[in-house]
Amino acid sequence: MDKQFSHIDHRGSANMVDVTEKHISQRLAQAEAFIYMSAETLTMIEQGNHHKGDVFAVARIAGIQAAKKTPELIPLCHPLMLTKIAVDFELQPQLGRVRITSLCKLAGQTGVEMEALTAASVAALTLFDMCKAVDPTMTISGLRVLEKQGGKTGHWQHPEGA
Repeated sequence: MDKQFSHIDHRGSANMVDVTEKHISQRLAQAEAFIYMSAETLTMIEQGNHHKGDVFAVARIAGIQAAKKTPELIPLCHPLMLTKIAVDFELQPQLGRVRITSLCKLAGQTGVEMEALTAASVAALTLFDMCKAVDPTMTISGLRVLEKQGGKTGHWQHPEGA
């Protein structure tokens, strides 16, 4: 299969893709990331004893803001009118981590995968920032798109599942 890089023009220069002729469709993307931390830090968060307060509330707002600012951070992304952004957290103490999931939706001419990825990654970075004083050994990993819907390619899910 011969796939062309759509962000490169005929001269090899960076180029924002022209989506003018694309049909508007309902688009959705979900992404996830993980932040690994000590059992003590997980317990502190779970019990609401973190000295910085509700770290999930702050990280959720950061992730939502980040999704909206994606085209300011990633040069060739289109500014989008997102209609839904959600960022959620799942404590997984048995695995020593927090699972961060994001969802972005809109009716538009281009996908929202980058916005979902940006939301999940900035939420993870915010958790790191808020917890680094008590647990500097935290690790962020596993950033990936779980699912996308809409557009020419239709529905896609990560082959390893959610």
